[in-house]
Parts: sequence; C-alpha cells; structure tokens
Amino acid sequence: GMQFNASDFLPATQAAFPARYSPMVVQPAGTPQRYEFDLSAALARAQKENKRLYVYLGASDCPFCRKYETFLARHADELVPQFVAQGYLLVDLRSSLSLKADRLYIRIGTRSLPYAEFQRSIGDERARQLVYPSVWLLDADAKPLMQMPAGTGTFETVPEQLEILRLEQ
Repeated sequence: GMQFNASDFLPATQAAFPARYSPMVVQPAGTPQRYEFDLSAALARAQKENKRLYVYLGASDCPFCRKYETFLARHADELVPQFVAQGYLLVDLRSSLSLKADRLYIRIGTRSLPYAEFQRSIGDERARQLVYPSVWLLDADAKPLMQMPAGTGTFETVPEQLEILRLEQ
C-alpha cells in the first residue's frame, strides 16, 4: 500500500534547507529526553563520494533560520553550483529553539557526544551557547575544515556565503 511519513504532513513553515540543495535531512532520535543527531550516514556517504559536509542546525521556530533559508532559496541559481563545485554534501539537522545544549547530542558511529563535547572534539574550545542556526564544515572524517564564527547561519550576501564555502576568512 501507500507509505506515508510524518514529514509528508509537516506544515510549510517547517524549517528546511531548500530542496534545490539536495540536503540529507537528519531527524533527532531519542526525543524528548534527548535529541541525538546521527551524522554517521552522511559521513559514510562523504567518504564514499569524496565530499565534505556542510552541517546546518536549524530550528523549526527560529526566525533567523527562516531568514537564512529564504536567502539560500533566493540565490540558489548562484549558490547551488558553488556548493557542488566545492564538494559539499548538505546535512540538515532538524531541531527547535526549546532544545538546550545539554539535551543535544551528535552521534558519529558508536560515539554520542553532548553538544559541548562535540564542539571540543572538533577543536572548538570556545564555550559557546547553542545558537540557531549553526553551521559546521567538516571533512569526511568529521574534522573541522574551518573554525566557524558564531552566528554563522546568518549570511546575507552571496560573497559572504562563497567565502565560507571556499574556507576563506
């Protein structure tokens, strides 16, 4: 018979990286006690396809996320080819503003790390609060390609976004 997913019925306002970027969507596991986002499948695909990851942590109820997603949709003609040219796989982690850092976990293989430990594991020593949206640039081994400035998912110009994709700061 027909298969329906919960996602088929989500309202249009649901957070989402625009479809033209072909994002891999990762829904959290373990809710509501914890929100665990598993990057294993994305990393496996990145290794197989010799790609890197553009990991986007957005929230369904986050105005800045909507703004960034609107920017991406509006400039898709310019930006999608650049994401492809620079070898990025888009990973869209679906969260909500009520989720605090102590309940957010990132899983890679058998290791599941709370947000703060994940940040440290990728060499980000800044004791940062969880900000929406957040962006991480990772290689296929989950090593950071660049330290991301806080509040990264708020690029509003194409040149700013391209600088990040090219790892220029």
